[in-house]
Amino acid sequence: MSAPAPNILWIVTTQWRAQATGYAGDPKARTPVLDALAAESVNYTQAVTPHPFGPFARAALLTGVPSPENGVRDYFDMLPRGSRTIAHEMRARGYATAFFGKWGVGRRDPRVPLVGEEAAKVIVPEGERGGFEFFAGFEGGFQFNDPWLHGTRLPTPAKFTGYQADVLAQQAEGWWLGGGGDPRPWFCVVSIESPHPPYAAPAGPLEPGNPDGIILPANVPSGGVIEARTRQELAGYYSHIEATDWSVGLLLSNLRCERDRDNTIVVFTSVHGDMHGAHGLFRKGWPHEESVRVPLLIRSPGEPPRRADAPVSLLDLPELTLARIENRKSKIENASAARISMPAVVALPDQCDRVWRGVRTPTRKLVLNADGSPWLFFDLANDPGERVNLAADPARAAEIAALRTRV
Repeated sequence: MSAPAPNILWIVTTQWRAQATGYAGDPKARTPVLDALAAESVNYTQAVTPHPFGPFARAALLTGVPSPENGVRDYFDMLPRGSRTIAHEMRARGYATAFFGKWGVGRRDPRVPLVGEEAAKVIVPEGERGGFEFFAGFEGGFQFNDPWLHGTRLPTPAKFTGYQADVLAQQAEGWWLGGGGDPRPWFCVVSIESPHPPYAAPAGPLEPGNPDGIILPANVPSGGVIEARTRQELAGYYSHIEATDWSVGLLLSNLRCERDRDNTIVVFTSVHGDMHGAHGLFRKGWPHEESVRVPLLIRSPGEPPRRADAPVSLLDLPELTLARIENRKSKIENASAARISMPAVVALPDQCDRVWRGVRTPTRKLVLNADGSPWLFFDLANDPGERVNLAADPARAAEIAALRTRV
């Protein structure tokens, strides 16, 4: 008798950079839940986002197609109606599908403030939810406390009490435990806005830590307004990380209460990171490690935990998921490089000032300007902080030329 098909849970956060976990060595990141999950998972230590900005990355994650080819060319573009997503792939394989939380690729009015209840109440129409059968979420708004949800059972937005990530965990549990006898395995995405700005927003019951106690990496300029801002932001950032880790624990403990706990694939990741003062820069869109590298853990029934150093991308997550339910080895596991890019300039404060495209290996990173000229080239093996740009070094010309063919 064949084993039942595994359930699948994707936990997708926002702005959680790969460096900011306890298991990755950050002493300020209190992440006991993720540390325990990492010990049971394949830890993709070189994972990157294909595009370090929300809508571009989310569209790529859902479709397995990079931006702008997936139809998202600009920050306010929606994922085209009729796009084939991972939900369609899973439904074709007999799965029940559900999405909870931030959609982030729907219709948005540029005149609506990005933060606040007005944005949180923007409706994602039923035919524009990427093929998911059940939906309980929001387009955006960054309401980390007392969020507004709408969807399959909520035709108009309703306010829920609690920390956003906790509310979404409870909603997801209610869906997979209340299947009403549906015999199908399930695929569930829980999309959480934290630890995204505003970092000063309360992290549930947690207070921000002491900014002065944060040890900054060497690539953050010391002294002055950059250091002061970095410390202040990181104090709130780490509080939201701790609170969100606790919420992830709610999700996983709910699985433990379910009969199929040992038959569920669990994925944890983030759509992009945050510069947090590195190189004097903030936010995302930049090609530096703090912006493009993301955590990626996959815990699968029967798969031993291990460290995987292949440079995979979130673009590959649909394929990595399908390979596991189809009991096959994916060629992506043997990848030697991952492509990264920013297809548009986003006219918001602190964001990257140019269109760029590049390629990253575990030891090298090449970034080209829109005209194809080299902008950045880093020897990540010897310079993980990316403090020396070798793009104009004649001794590196052959390496750069070889990598250019892969961009």
